[in-house]
Amino acid sequence: MKNLFKLNLLAVILISIPAYATDGLAVIDMRNAVFATQSSQDAFKALQESADYAANVEQAQSLQAERQATAENLQKNLETLSQAEIAKMQKDIQDKGKDLEFLMGKLRQAEEETAQQVFAQQGPAMQKIISELIQAKQIKILLQKNETLLFSDPALDLTDDVTSMLDVAASEANTQAE
Repeated sequence: MKNLFKLNLLAVILISIPAYATDGLAVIDMRNAVFATQSSQDAFKALQESADYAANVEQAQSLQAERQATAENLQKNLETLSQAEIAKMQKDIQDKGKDLEFLMGKLRQAEEETAQQVFAQQGPAMQKIISELIQAKQIKILLQKNETLLFSDPALDLTDDVTSMLDVAASEANTQAE
C-alpha cells in the first residue's frame, strides 16, 4: 500500500512537470555518494582489518566449513549411520547454524555501526554540498534515487558530484589539520 502510494505520488509529480522542464530536476543516491568516498572505504577497510572483526569472519568461515562437512558426511553415510548418530549430526549442524547466525549478526552490527559513524561524519558536509549543488544547478526538485523512481537520465544524477566534493572536502580538512 505504501509503495502504491509512492508510485502514485511519483506519477502525479511526473505528469505535472512538463517534459521540457527537466532543468530543475535531479536525483541522488546519498548512501552510495557517502559510501563511495575514500574516507568511507578507509573506514570499512579498517573495520575488516580489526582483530575482532577478522576473528569473527574467520570463525564464521570455519563454522560454515564444519557445518558443510558434517552435512555432506551425513548425506553420504545416511544409510549406514544409526538413528542416534544421525540425530547427533543433525543437532551438530543445527548448533553450528545457530552459532553462525550469531556471528553473522555480530558482523552485520559492526558494519552497521561503521556505516552510521561514516554517515555522522559525512552528514554535515554532504548537506552543505547538496545545498551548494541545488543553488549552482538551480535544482527545483531533488529525488532520492532508487526509492520509487522508475527512470532517470544519468545526466540528472548528482551522486558522483557529491562523492567527489565530499572527497575534496575531506582532503582539504586533512590538509588544514596538518
